[in-house]
Amino acid sequence: MWSDGALRGTMRYGLFLLLSLLASLAGAVEFDEHTRHLSLGRHLDVFEDVRGEATIEEILSPALQGSFRRLDRDVLNAGYSRSVFWLRLDLRFRPQQSRGQQAWLLELAYPPLDHVDLYLPDGQGGFHLARRTGDALPFASREIRQNNYLFELELQPDQPMRVYLRLQSQGSVQAPLSLWSPTAYLEAQPSRIYVLGIIYGVLLVMLIYNLFIYLSVRDTSYLYYILYIASFGLYQVSVNGAGIEYFWPNNPWWANAATPFLIGSAALFGSQFARSFLHTAEHSPWIDRGLRIMMALGALGMVLALTASYDLSLRWTTSVALLFTVVIFSAAISAWLRGMRVARYFIIAWSAFLLGGIVNTLMVLGYLPNVFLTMYASQIGSAIEVGLLSLALADRINAMKEERARILLESGRKLEALNQELANSNRLKDEFLATVTHELRTPMNGVIGSLELMQTLPLDAEQDQYQKTAASSARDMMRMVNDILVLTELQAGKLYPRREIFSLRALFDGLRGQFAPRAEAKGLAFELELADSLPDTLEGDGAKLSQSLGYLLDNAIKFTARGQVRLRVRPAEARQGQLPLCVEVIDSGIGFSAPADDRLYQRFHQLDGSMTREYGGLGIGLAICRQLVGLLGGTLSHESRPGQGSRFQLRVPLALPPQAPRVSVQRPRGTAVRRPEDCTVLVVEDNAINQLVTRGMLLKLGYRVRYADNGAEALELLRHESVDAVLLDCQMPVMDGFATCRALRALPGCERLPVLAITAHSHSGDRERCLAAGMSDYLAKPVKFEALRELLHDWLLCRTVDGARA
Repeated sequence: MWSDGALRGTMRYGLFLLLSLLASLAGAVEFDEHTRHLSLGRHLDVFEDVRGEATIEEILSPALQGSFRRLDRDVLNAGYSRSVFWLRLDLRFRPQQSRGQQAWLLELAYPPLDHVDLYLPDGQGGFHLARRTGDALPFASREIRQNNYLFELELQPDQPMRVYLRLQSQGSVQAPLSLWSPTAYLEAQPSRIYVLGIIYGVLLVMLIYNLFIYLSVRDTSYLYYILYIASFGLYQVSVNGAGIEYFWPNNPWWANAATPFLIGSAALFGSQFARSFLHTAEHSPWIDRGLRIMMALGALGMVLALTASYDLSLRWTTSVALLFTVVIFSAAISAWLRGMRVARYFIIAWSAFLLGGIVNTLMVLGYLPNVFLTMYASQIGSAIEVGLLSLALADRINAMKEERARILLESGRKLEALNQELANSNRLKDEFLATVTHELRTPMNGVIGSLELMQTLPLDAEQDQYQKTAASSARDMMRMVNDILVLTELQAGKLYPRREIFSLRALFDGLRGQFAPRAEAKGLAFELELADSLPDTLEGDGAKLSQSLGYLLDNAIKFTARGQVRLRVRPAEARQGQLPLCVEVIDSGIGFSAPADDRLYQRFHQLDGSMTREYGGLGIGLAICRQLVGLLGGTLSHESRPGQGSRFQLRVPLALPPQAPRVSVQRPRGTAVRRPEDCTVLVVEDNAINQLVTRGMLLKLGYRVRYADNGAEALELLRHESVDAVLLDCQMPVMDGFATCRALRALPGCERLPVLAITAHSHSGDRERCLAAGMSDYLAKPVKFEALRELLHDWLLCRTVDGARA
C-alpha cells in the first residue's frame, strides 16, 4: 500500500500532466482536410539548450517543459548560435467530414542546418527518434529527397499529436517551419523551381556569354568576372541545398566547407575583377590597396574553410562578404567621380547586390525574419548584378571601340604628319647630299687639277709614284662623289633620258679603254665581243648606258681574282626603227647566292659583311645601275653561283637615227689657225682654289689669263676689255653663270664670243640650261687638262680672228 505522502505526490504529478495536456490542447494548431499550407512559426514553443546536452527524456521532464516559450515571430531566427534549440509543436487534425487517417508534410525550409532530429510519440506516453538528418549527414539520410527537410506525418482525426524537433548547427540557426498537404506541396514546387531556375539561369547564361567574349577579346576582366560568377553561383547552389542534392550528396564535410570556401572565392575574384575593370591601380591607389586587402581576406577565408572549423570559417567569410560589398561599392563611386562611363552600370549593379547581400546577411544574423524575399534576397540581387555587370562589360567594349577609333583617327593624323615630316626629311636629305656632293666636286677639282699640273713638271721616280697614287685616290673619291650625286638626283626625279645620236663602237671602245687597264693590272683578261651586225650610229642616251655598264664592269673586276671579264654586245630582236640592245657582263669571280627578294639592288646593301671589309665600296652601284636602266626603259637581270662567277644582262631599247641627225652642239673642228699666246681667256670662278688650278692649266697651255670672282665683275671687265673666250662657272654668288651668260650676250660684240660653261652637274638638266642660256659648250668638273686643251683648241685656235671679238 502506498503511503499518504506518495499518494499525494502521485496526485500532484497527474494533475500537472492533466494541466499540461489541457494547455497543449488549447495551444494546438487545428486544421481540416481543406487546409493546404500552414506557417507554424507562431505555434511553436522553443527551448534553448545552451549547453546542448539535454536528452529527449530530460526535455519531457516537468522542469524543462515549463522552460519552453511560445515563439512570437513567424520564423525562429537565432542567428549564429552554438546552442541547441528544441521545438515543440502540437497539431490537431479536425476534418469536417471524417475520412480516417491522412498524411501531411512537415517542411523545415533551411538547408544549411547541420543536425535536424525529429521525435514522434511512441504510443506509450513517451517519444522516440523518428528521423535524423541535416547537411552534416549524407543526402540519403533524408526521408524525402528534397533540398529542404521534409517529414511525413500520419495524423488521426481529432487526435492531437505533439512533435519535437532538435536543431543544432555551427552556422546560422533558422527554422522556417510549415505544414503542407501533399497535393499543395507538389503544386507549390513549380513556382519555387521557376524562381531558382531564373536565378541560376541568369548566372549560367551570363557565365557562358562572358566566356565567349573572353575567348574572343582575351580581356582578363572577363576571366575574373567569369570566375566570380562561377564562385557566387556555386555558393548559391550550396546555400539552397541543391549542391548536396545534385553535386556532392555523399560528402557532408564539403557540403559545410563549400559555403565559406565559395564566399571567399567570390570575394577574391570579385575584387580582382573590380581592379581590372575600373583600373584602380592607375587612378585610385588607395582603393586598389583596399581591393588587394579584400583579395587577401577572401583567400584566407578559403584556407580557413579547408583547415579550420565550419563555425570559424563561416563567421569569417560572412564578415568578409559584408566588407567586400562596401569596398566594391566605394570603388564604383570613386570610378564614377573620375568620369568613367561604365561606372554607372557598376554602381547600379553593386547597389542591387549590396542590398540583397545586406538583407540576406541580416536575416542570417537574426535581425530580419526568414521569409521568401529575405531568404532569396542575395540570389535575386546577384542575378540583377550579374546582368547589369554584363551590360557594363558590353558598354566597356563599346567605349573601347570608340576609344580605339579615336586613337586610330589620331594615330592616322600623326602618321600623316610623320609621313609628311619624313618626306620633308628625305627631301632635305637628298638636297643636302646633292649640295654636299656638289661642294665636294669643287675642292676635288682643285686636287685633281693640281695633280695633273704636277705631271707637267719634272719629277723623280719617288715623286712620280706619289703623284700617281694621289691622282688615283682622288679619281676614286671623285667617282664616289659622282655616284652619290647620281643617286640623289635619281631619288629626286631630276634625271631623265636623252635622245642623242652617239657612236656605239666609240662608247664601247671608251669602256674598254677605261676598264681594260684596271683588269690587266689584276692579271685578268678583258674581252670585248661586239657583234658585227650592229650599226655604229644609234640614237638614245649613250651617257647613261655607258654609266650603267661602268658599274657592272667595276663590280666584275672588283670581285674577280683570276680569270677574265667579258663584255658581250649583241642585238636583240629588231623592230621597225628600233634596235633593242643586249649587253652582258660576264666574270669568273667569286659569285654569290642570289637572295629571293631584291636586296641585291637595294641601296647601301652588301650581300656579305666580309665583302664590305675586303672589297669596300658604298653598296650603291647596282642600285644606281638598275634605276638608270629603268630610266632608259630597259631591264637588268643576273645569274650567279658561288665560286663560278656571275653574269649580268642588260637590255636597253635604242633607236636607229633619222637620215638627217640633229646635233645639239656645233663645235668647230679643224686645223689650228691661231696660237695660244695670241688668245686671252677670262676665267669666271668664285672658288679661289679652282681659279688657281684653272689659271695654272691655261698658263701651261700658253694662254693669256684674266679672271673675275663673280658674274658682275666679269661683265664689268668685258665692258672695258676684249677677250677671246670665257670659262664660266655655273654656280656662283651674286650672279650665277646662266644669268651672266644672258647678260653677256647683250653686250656689244659678244654675240658670238665662245662662252664655255664649267658645271658640276654633268648628269642633270644643267647641260640643257647651259645651251638654253646661250653658252657655246660645257665642261664637267673636275676639269681635266686634256679635256680643257681639246675644248679650247676647237673653240679658239680653230677660229679666225674675225670669228672672235674684235
